[in-house]
Order: sequence, then C-alpha cells, then structure tokens
Amino acid sequence: MKKKGETKLDDDLRAEYDFYKLKGGVKGKYAKQYHAGTNLVLLAPDVAKAFPTDKAVNEALRQLIKLAKDRVGHSH
Repeated sequence: MKKKGETKLDDDLRAEYDFYKLKGGVKGKYAKQYHAGTNLVLLAPDVAKAFPTDKAVNEALRQLIKLAKDRVGHSH
C-alpha cells in the first residue's frame, strides 16, 4: 500500500546511480566560466518571432552594422 503523497517517478536513471554517495558538489561552480565563454542572448518574444533562426538574427545585425557605419561615414 502506498503512503499518502508517494508517487512513482518516470525517470531514466539507472539504479546504480546513488546520489547519496556523491558528495562535494557545488552549485554553479562553473557558471562564471560558462558565461565568460558564451554570447547567448535572450530575445523578446516579438523579436524572436521576426527572426526565428540564428542565421536570420546574424544577417539582420550585420545589415544594421553596415547601415550604421555607412551613416557615420556620410555625416562627416
């Protein structure tokens, strides 16, 4: 008979993985290094809808950079 609140977990972990034996883990140990080595950004939903792929975002930003450089060059 199951105790109240007891549920069966549907996970793919093998029985030999005993997390109680794993000691010394540190949450976020490599977070600083990860963030230093990545340039991921979170797009607002409306922007993500307009640019659904990384290729589309990169191309749009390249065009914006080109336009900005062209304008700076013409203003002087």
